[in-house]
Amino acid sequence: MDSKFKKILVGVDDSPDAILAFEYAISRAKEDDAELTIVSVLEDEDFNVYQALSKDYVHGKIEDLRKHVLGYKEKAEKAGVKKVNAVVAEGQAGETIVKNVIPQVQPDLLIIGSEAKKGIARHFGSQAAYMAQYSPISVLIIR
Repeated sequence: MDSKFKKILVGVDDSPDAILAFEYAISRAKEDDAELTIVSVLEDEDFNVYQALSKDYVHGKIEDLRKHVLGYKEKAEKAGVKKVNAVVAEGQAGETIVKNVIPQVQPDLLIIGSEAKKGIARHFGSQAAYMAQYSPISVLIIR
């Protein structure tokens, strides 16, 4: 079995564990000369029902997140990763990454932090556990 990965997907949400996952993903991508894709998900619970009904509000939030993820992309490029992509999606993070992002990006490794930034489901046992259980590819959980 080849121990090098060709395409690495890393989930970011600004939590300390996600930052560690991002830093590890950079070093692993450089070591393996792998393509790195950075994903962040705008979760449904990030805004209330009235905000969700406003397309302008949701569009603004998505644009803010895109800009933020491009900052991660720039950091990875400055650190020496040769090929870096950025993806922004909407929904529940674990389900969206497993069902939508992984099939689209086709990575062979997913790197995520063990705890998310906010919400009652932020501790391991929620999003990270979902991705570890249902991902069709290898998952590395950083803490």
